[in-house]
Amino acid sequence: MVFFQEMLVLYAIGIIGFLIRKKEILNEHSIEVLTQLILSLTLPFLILYSMDQPSNMKMDGQLFWLIPISALILILSCGLALFIRNMLRLPENQHSVFEGLIIFGNQGFMGFALISSLFPDKGALYVTLFNLPYLILIWTYGIYLFVGKKEYVQWKKIFFNPGILSTLIGLCIFILPIHWPAVLSAIFQSVGSTTVPLSMLLIGALIANMSLTNFSLLKNKTLWLITVVKLLLIPLLLFPLILFSLPFSILATAVLVSGMPSASTIALYAQKYGGDMNYAAMGTFLTTLLSVLTIPILYIILYFIYQYTSPSLL
Repeated sequence: MVFFQEMLVLYAIGIIGFLIRKKEILNEHSIEVLTQLILSLTLPFLILYSMDQPSNMKMDGQLFWLIPISALILILSCGLALFIRNMLRLPENQHSVFEGLIIFGNQGFMGFALISSLFPDKGALYVTLFNLPYLILIWTYGIYLFVGKKEYVQWKKIFFNPGILSTLIGLCIFILPIHWPAVLSAIFQSVGSTTVPLSMLLIGALIANMSLTNFSLLKNKTLWLITVVKLLLIPLLLFPLILFSLPFSILATAVLVSGMPSASTIALYAQKYGGDMNYAAMGTFLTTLLSVLTIPILYIILYFIYQYTSPSLL
């Protein structure tokens, strides 16, 4: 019941974002500003606050399972995307977009919003650790998919973007026996707590930006294939990890974040590097729309498996 209540709140905020964009309360320039505000300020502050945990939690080695699990599912996603793409006859400008839509999910915005709502005390910490391999991959392989040349990968931007920096600093705080001063921690908490509602407002506004002419792409079967693979097949690959007796909150984070809809970043890459931007935008829209159904399905299945096999880990 709590899960559905949190989902309802999140999607209600998304609908508000959709409406205020349609009413021009948010214009296109506002969306760009909002994106930068989240990526450069509120999300890094949320990460810095969430990584400052009590000493007993710092000793919990199970938390660090999230990093290898994330790396594993990203490797599987890359291999699966390449394999399926090679089996299809796609236009050249859709090759990289197809792979990107399968590999990269909306983990930075929607992932943080959902998991932080489900697990208020530790959710942001879980997603931060899980997203570490993802952040590195999307800034390297994500760009490489589109440009195909290593010299285009700007390493300074990778290691000096706020998301990576805040994660690395946060990891130091998490590992070492130190804490933020009370005033600084309060600032991080106050600013960082706005990430969840701002992220959902932004997602709604981005969906509102979709052109009606793009909806003809819904006839494209490969977009539906992307949707099934991204929202269901990839997260289901993690279900065998139940055998490792991981706490429900940790595996639920991995499964649900892996099942996030495709990242809007892929459309930005397509626009910048000459991919099919409309195909990318529609892939993001379709997966975002249908995730309303698939995310609860994944959660319910995982919860009932734990309830009947490992109730002590719930």
